[in-house]
Amino acid sequence: MSEAKDLYLYKREGSYIPRVAAVHDLCGYGKCSLGVAIPVLSAAGCDVCPVPTSLFSAHTKFPSFYMHDTTEMLDGYLDAWVEEKIELDAVYSGFLGSAVQVDAINRLYREHPRALRIVDPVMGDGGQKYPTYTDEMCEATAQLVDGADLLTPNLTEASILTHIPYQGQDASEAYVERVTDTLLGMGAKCVVLKGIARGDGKVRNYLIGRDFGLVEVVKEQLPYMLHGTGDLYASGLLAAIMAGRSLLDAVRFAGDFVYDAMVATRSQPDFELRGVSFEGVLGEVTDLLR
Repeated sequence: MSEAKDLYLYKREGSYIPRVAAVHDLCGYGKCSLGVAIPVLSAAGCDVCPVPTSLFSAHTKFPSFYMHDTTEMLDGYLDAWVEEKIELDAVYSGFLGSAVQVDAINRLYREHPRALRIVDPVMGDGGQKYPTYTDEMCEATAQLVDGADLLTPNLTEASILTHIPYQGQDASEAYVERVTDTLLGMGAKCVVLKGIARGDGKVRNYLIGRDFGLVEVVKEQLPYMLHGTGDLYASGLLAAIMAGRSLLDAVRFAGDFVYDAMVATRSQPDFELRGVSFEGVLGEVTDLLR
């Protein structure tokens, strides 16, 4: 069996700029989704090609928001990419606007068979689905597990995908092993299970793959929660991967990056609602290329 520290999902070649399709929603206000993925991946020297799954006035933690589902435009949008002969090195999917949008992601997989498949199954948190997500959408999202080069659920999303009952954020290692083994059995090649907190002042993420066993990555837990940290984590993780770092190094980087951004956010007004302010620590991403 190999080790996680020896696994590289992407090999950076010289001055080549890799192209990443980011299949996420776009929020006008609040730090999440494409508003995170575009700057973070760009700082890692990637050409980010957005595929907007929906448009929001603000993220869903706000008591009032407007949502526009973009499903009807996606076929024509991707048809134009085909005409322009756009090539992709990775497909990075997150929050969806409808169950049908899984078809657009599968289309990208078919048209770009060598592209990395990074699936952040953004469906809920804290044991609850997000307000715009239906059971049908969750079932559709589960189809993306099979063949994912890297799957990055939190505990709530892992529970939804596997139908293993959610048992809180203080999940035991036995529970973590059960859930991650199930996700590998569903076809994921590597899994990062995020956000385990056992009341000891630490937050734990677990990495596992078909060819290596469970690896625990531990970070100090801050005494507050912020919207958008899951998107920032997955984007930072992919940034490190596309910069040519090993998968284990990328997991460690993403945890450090989110922690530093959360610390910086504390000084901002309305920080707990608005979301994580990462702008001041983007230099950490740029440094990945040195």
